[in-house]
Amino acid sequence: MATDALTRQRDLRRGIRLEYLTVGWNLLEGLIAVGSGAVAGSIALVGFGIDSFIETSSGAVLLWRLRAEHRGADAERVERRALKLVGLSFLLLAAYVAIDAGLALWRKEAPERSLVGIALAAASLVVMPWLARAKRKAAGALASAALHADSRQTSLCAYLSAILLGGLVLNATLGWWWADPVAALAMTPIIVHEGLEALRGEHCDDCR
Repeated sequence: MATDALTRQRDLRRGIRLEYLTVGWNLLEGLIAVGSGAVAGSIALVGFGIDSFIETSSGAVLLWRLRAEHRGADAERVERRALKLVGLSFLLLAAYVAIDAGLALWRKEAPERSLVGIALAAASLVVMPWLARAKRKAAGALASAALHADSRQTSLCAYLSAILLGGLVLNATLGWWWADPVAALAMTPIIVHEGLEALRGEHCDDCR
């Protein structure tokens, strides 16, 4: 039993480090995206920054959940609360994506060229998939559906990075200004589904 407790404490510390990295990266990503988007007049980049801040809130929720258990709080109670808060952040993300993409289509707003934005999206495509995989592994070790849900949101952030980058490239090369918002709208039902699952407290197979 003592060995199991030590192992869980080690896994909790690993999860906490991952969530600190999540919060730090997304704060930096959000500030750069909003700043470069404002300079370039890019709605897409500003929106990407808003998404990063939503992801920051999810990371902060998980950081609270893991640190609470690490300090000796009841794991099941904080897990349920964290899962619902992550579910709400999913729905907030879905609302943002749907509204932002819908307005872009209505106004026919093409993603602006921005070297900083392209570099940021490319960097996110490297960092976010790695971070999502690490979180899923930690979620399995801790049997935490909340952490697994947060890893799914990190994966969605990577998909949105790919959409942003693809939209910039397709608009620059083929003039397909609508590619970015259409792809983003296609993701909205997936994000809503993930959020509702989290709110219902459904556990993934990997977390059992």
